[in-house]
Amino acid sequence: MRKLKVSLLVTTYNDREHLALTLESIESQDYENMEVIIVDGNSTDGTPALIRSFADAHQQETDSISVRWISEPDRGLYDAMNKAYGLSSGAVIAVCNDRLCTKESVSKLMGAIEQGGSGCVGAHSDLVYMSGERVVRTWHMGEGRLRDGWMPGHPTLFLKREIYEKYGLYDLRYRCAADYEFMVRFLKEEENRLAYVPEVLVSMFYGGTSNKGLVNYLVSFREGCQALGRNGVRFPFWITVKRTLRVLRQF
Repeated sequence: MRKLKVSLLVTTYNDREHLALTLESIESQDYENMEVIIVDGNSTDGTPALIRSFADAHQQETDSISVRWISEPDRGLYDAMNKAYGLSSGAVIAVCNDRLCTKESVSKLMGAIEQGGSGCVGAHSDLVYMSGERVVRTWHMGEGRLRDGWMPGHPTLFLKREIYEKYGLYDLRYRCAADYEFMVRFLKEEENRLAYVPEVLVSMFYGGTSNKGLVNYLVSFREGCQALGRNGVRFPFWITVKRTLRVLRQF
């Protein structure tokens, strides 16, 4: 039986070096039915040529990877992610802007979803933050509850398409925390369960949207509180404090 199609959503802007590492890690995967959707924000550093070369290398219908891509101006990361979703057709969706650590990363996360039973809407794993070849932080996600400050790592999150269809896309009102708000939206419903793979399957390029200095961290904290409050979760400030303490314990 043919495996479910996975859509890997890749967004980029003038970051050719990191994009090359991301695409190389995707090509190394042993999963046999992947769709790579690349949305470039009209880069000027040679990124479109790299994407075109990658797409040209995967034109055969028998290839385990198919590619769709666009290069045009956008309104930032979350707008690009929404565009990528709109171009996708997979049964499972994952945002893939970092490196898949092992050739089995996709297979293991898909296997966890398939074995998760009823109520399982996706899967997540551990990750590491990397600065070059240096590990800045190993993030052991574990399992938990939203109200205790727990949250899966978005770069590791594989979700069934119906979650996007039911709960919508990324809210562009958020500058740093649209991914967090999106996860709050469906995880506040406790019947939506995620399978957990207790292995490091994703290596994240350090310096994500919420990690670029104190100002961005404070914006992320404020937006995290807003995300909880707007979704009707009680005690948003204290939940955000708990989430911050969970982060600090990982260093």
